[in-house]
Amino acid sequence: MLQPLPDHLSPDRWIAQIFSARTAAEGGIVRRRVSDVERLVGRERFLREIARRGFRAVENGGHIVIFCNAEPVRIVV
Repeated sequence: MLQPLPDHLSPDRWIAQIFSARTAAEGGIVRRRVSDVERLVGRERFLREIARRGFRAVENGGHIVIFCNAEPVRIVV
């Protein structure tokens, strides 16, 4: 169940802030805790937004790592 957000932060605004960050805008990598994603916007919605933008993501150790570009992701080890 999603917990209420502070009045100044809607799910739409939280998502916009992530993907408008300089690192994301430059095609870099951003990381968010799974628990935060689930609490603030919900996993399904967040993953839909990643896919809509054509990005890739991996999950490990309680974090979702988003590659903010359309390049393939390869696990090397």
